[in-house]
Amino acid sequence: MIENLAEQLVNLTVKQVNELATLLKKKYGIEPSTSIKVENISSQKEKVSEKKEKSIFNIILKSSGNSKLSVVKLVKEITGKGLKESKDLVDSIPSILKESINKKEAEDLKNKFEEIGAEVELK
Repeated sequence: MIENLAEQLVNLTVKQVNELATLLKKKYGIEPSTSIKVENISSQKEKVSEKKEKSIFNIILKSSGNSKLSVVKLVKEITGKGLKESKDLVDSIPSILKESINKKEAEDLKNKFEEIGAEVELK
């Protein structure tokens, strides 16, 4: 019985939810809580603003694609590491290639990797 009630509540339309809220308020004196809605909206706005303001990124190699040698060379170039260390980074995917870099540099490096067929992620 409770499961059926829960299923019916979940499948209500917006209009039906408003009608239910009005009925509960008039007949039983139960008012919907708005504090939860306000908290959720506030936390969502904070998350959105955090995403907009993010300007420091880490570059994470997800896949070397078909041209592993080119990726190793590019990793060597941007990290300043030796050939063996660069190859080890490419072999241990996913791996962080560079940390705490600005947005423009991160996007430039991402484009360089994508041009040679690698897949990177900015976090």
